[in-house]
Amino acid sequence: MAREAGIAPTSFYRHFSDMDELGLEMVDEAGLMLRQLMRQARKRIDAGGSVIIVSIDTFFEFITHNTNVFRLLLRESSGTSQAFRTAAAREIKHFVDELAEYIAKKNDYSQYLAYVQAEGIVTIVFTAGANALDMGKSERERLKERLILQLRMLTKGGDFAAHKEKMLRHK
Repeated sequence: MAREAGIAPTSFYRHFSDMDELGLEMVDEAGLMLRQLMRQARKRIDAGGSVIIVSIDTFFEFITHNTNVFRLLLRESSGTSQAFRTAAAREIKHFVDELAEYIAKKNDYSQYLAYVQAEGIVTIVFTAGANALDMGKSERERLKERLILQLRMLTKGGDFAAHKEKMLRHK
């Protein structure tokens, strides 16, 4: 691997004790990139625009320009190494937690409802992202349209659940 990267093997081993350590570092880096992506989307939203459309556009830009990083995260979340699965799950959970915090604040949802909605959104978006990797441009655009509709439906369901939760508290 060091040879492929154009570095001396001794330099490689000074930084990583083995391939697992390198893999874990790569998963951590992928998670960091995703969280930075989310913050970038929020800035675009603050500048004006639909939360869902801006988020989906930003995510699809990410998987277009960072295909291998996204593939790594997908592969390791269900791979054979327990350490990699745990690391990938931790990174995805960070993403869900950050989104849940945003949803709770923005919509005045309970932490539970915000988490359930965030978890659903991330699951749907990651699955769509995995499917999009092997699609052509027009097929990817149609997927984005369906994904936007799915997320709108999920957020409407979240609004209904939050309303119902508030009504039950006031009885």
